[in-house]
Amino acid sequence: MTKVDCLECRECGKEYPPEIRNTCEACFGPLEVKYDHGEIDTSREAIEDGPHSIARYVDLLPVENEESFSEVDLGTGFNKLLEADNLASELGIDELYILNDSVNPSFSFKDRVTAVAVARALDFDVDAVGCASTGNLASSVAAHAAKAGLPAYIFLPDSIEKSKITQTLAYDPEIVPVHGNYDDANRLATEVADEHGWGFVNINLRPYYTEGSSTMAFEAAEQLGWEAPDHVIHPMAAGASLLSVQRGFRRMEEAGLIDDGDVRMSGCQPDVLPIAQAVRNDEAVVPVQDYETLAHSLAIGSPADGFYAKEAILDSGGYAADPSDDEIIEGIKLLARTEGVFTEPAGGTTIAGLKQLVEEGHVEEDETVVVNITGNGLKADATLQNYLDVPESIEARLEEFENRGAKQEAEELEAR
Repeated sequence: MTKVDCLECRECGKEYPPEIRNTCEACFGPLEVKYDHGEIDTSREAIEDGPHSIARYVDLLPVENEESFSEVDLGTGFNKLLEADNLASELGIDELYILNDSVNPSFSFKDRVTAVAVARALDFDVDAVGCASTGNLASSVAAHAAKAGLPAYIFLPDSIEKSKITQTLAYDPEIVPVHGNYDDANRLATEVADEHGWGFVNINLRPYYTEGSSTMAFEAAEQLGWEAPDHVIHPMAAGASLLSVQRGFRRMEEAGLIDDGDVRMSGCQPDVLPIAQAVRNDEAVVPVQDYETLAHSLAIGSPADGFYAKEAILDSGGYAADPSDDEIIEGIKLLARTEGVFTEPAGGTTIAGLKQLVEEGHVEEDETVVVNITGNGLKADATLQNYLDVPESIEARLEEFENRGAKQEAEELEAR
């Protein structure tokens, strides 16, 4: 493998061969992919001539065998960068874009990271793949494993609603519900992966997995005419995807694809979770044990990359937003009402976070802003039904329709 030089510890700098490994044996720090940029041969023209998926960026991804990538590519990515003029006008900013990953094959951004990790698993010739998940990753891993012809083991907290994993069940993986929260499921999945030597995408394949999020940066810059935006607003769970997006812009600069890869990064997370609180209060990222939020896909109380995400945000000149569940629901409605995009609570968190950041003065009026929407609203249909009201029915008569508006106004006045 020529373009990946090694896996490097983010803490102590110790280097390892590019193998199945995610933790430094010297200091237990996280490992990340280090590239040999002299071996990366790509250009704007080559990318523009490539497939209309993240496969167009294969030369920038840590996959040894391009055929492995084609075996698992479901057409993820290269999603249209939507110019969100209506939302921008409502919030009072000039230039706003939505990178809409609700339209990926399994309807979330997890297809980006999973495609890279499962392709790498094929490189390593593993017998099975798997993950720990709160929903979106479960569906993505199950789908890509089915495409690759590999068994998949999905570890989930048993509190997840069945509606959240209906799609996952359709792919027929091995579902393993675990008593407790995501952190409990992740702990067991780690032990299973170690015991059997399987490739778990967000555990022992994590260094490669996280690189998939860089394609969000690649797509944004390419569609902005090979220029990085000024400011990116991104949701946070463990913090890894925000770091990967930031690295993506810098790697494009190193590859000569854009002139400047420095981008302000701001993260959004429900108010009960620790990374956003650490940024806002200028304190350490302290794991939380007991937490509840309707944004299940962001619900990680002990974020593996929390410290690094906080430092990346502050070093870039960004900030963090911490919307409540009610504000997250309003964020979902705001995006749907202004731009016609229906997102799940993770996306609602990002839109509510954007609104909060604007109101607090952390988004400049003349910045080019990209907001990453990471999942489809249909993923959380059962949850959202509790917050959306269906009007009363009327008789099929014209006068009933004409009187309907007056009746609604009277009810609203009475409610006040």
